[in-house]
Amino acid sequence: MDVLSAIKGRRSIRKYSDKPVEEEKLLKVLEAARLAPSAKNEQNWKFIVVKDQETKEKLTEAIGQPFVGEAPIILVNCGTETKSVMRGGQPRYTVDLSIATAYMILEAYEQGLGTCWLGSYDEDKVKEILGIPEDVRVVAITPLGYSAESPAPKPRKELDEIVCYDKFY
Repeated sequence: MDVLSAIKGRRSIRKYSDKPVEEEKLLKVLEAARLAPSAKNEQNWKFIVVKDQETKEKLTEAIGQPFVGEAPIILVNCGTETKSVMRGGQPRYTVDLSIATAYMILEAYEQGLGTCWLGSYDEDKVKEILGIPEDVRVVAITPLGYSAESPAPKPRKELDEIVCYDKFY
């Protein structure tokens, strides 16, 4: 599969089967994150793989979206250096983790797995449940598993609505 096909085919999955994710597929998803670019190649990230049922139940409550607990795995993507800011003003960790998470969800799709990028959760509760230090930030969370649904594509704006040349019009 080529990258554009993966981008076009990937959907946010909110229903998961209970079929376990093979370790080989999980490792490919994690390898995609490891290979993602990061500012100054600092790789200031940590990816927490949550498989334990009790921990998943606690996380699901902290996230506030019950479907998350259906997936066999929950991935919690963290920025470990949060004080570094790019010259343009963006915190490095948010950009770096966004790239890594995008790579993960595309590789998951390639492996026949579903994901749903989550940015809505109680970060303090997530950190408490997983023992994440205070100075580390949770940037993104995604369930990972086999889809039990096939959502239709959502409408996308046309290029001429979102692209400008030479100036912002």
